[in-house]
Amino acid sequence: MKFSKTQPPFIQLFIALILTAFSTLAASETLTSADEIIKRANLSSYYQGEDGRAQARMIIVDRKGNKQMRQFTILRKDHQDYGDQEMLVFFARPTDVQGTVFRVQKRPQADDNRWLYLPALDLVKRISAGDKRTSFVGAHFYYEDVSGRNPQEDNFTLLATTDAVYRLKAQPKTPESVEFDHYIIEIDKVTMLPMQVIYFDGNGEKIRKMQVLKTKKVDGFHTVLHSKITDLTDGSYTEMQFRNVKYNLALPESIFSERSLRNPPKAWLR
Repeated sequence: MKFSKTQPPFIQLFIALILTAFSTLAASETLTSADEIIKRANLSSYYQGEDGRAQARMIIVDRKGNKQMRQFTILRKDHQDYGDQEMLVFFARPTDVQGTVFRVQKRPQADDNRWLYLPALDLVKRISAGDKRTSFVGAHFYYEDVSGRNPQEDNFTLLATTDAVYRLKAQPKTPESVEFDHYIIEIDKVTMLPMQVIYFDGNGEKIRKMQVLKTKKVDGFHTVLHSKITDLTDGSYTEMQFRNVKYNLALPESIFSERSLRNPPKAWLR
């Protein structure tokens, strides 16, 4: 809210106090619906702003401690909150993945469309719905982790509410389509960002863990800057770090096309 220069100082102070009170109430609101909690977490995780850009680095560590690195830039544009979304991921380093592009058309009411452009073969490879939970360019992140799992694919139950987090259980509606039996998710009550997700197999053993290690408010939006996914069966992991995050850039819708796979929009990647 902008204050009028003609308003007396005590009126400005009163309005500021009212706004602060409403903000505090919103932050301290305790939700009781599992579906509403997941809806808000999905918004905070994947729909911040109208669009966005970030530079990212993945550090992949295998069970023996050997490391690999991937650097890329992500462009994202929303058609509407909770709705269709476009995403492009352009790889810059190392040389064996340079020029590789990952494209996503996110469709909450249907299967997402995903493609991978392989420059060495000049080939656009479509990623089938059955492959969405396979490794993303050799990392512990899956294709589905990058663009986001559709909340409609799981049934959610609120297990507990603490001062800091909501703890929920997610059970896949089609168990045969995934490698896990269920997962437990912890969502920060203030930022509504999922801070930890642990996946379990059919025997109740932990097999995979996602952790958020750092967040920061960027352009007014709570943003994950550092996360980690660990394979709990062998201790290998991948860390993802983000920098130069920007929101509401007015990215042209035209760049989210097959043409950009072979001809990246360089002006928007800087």
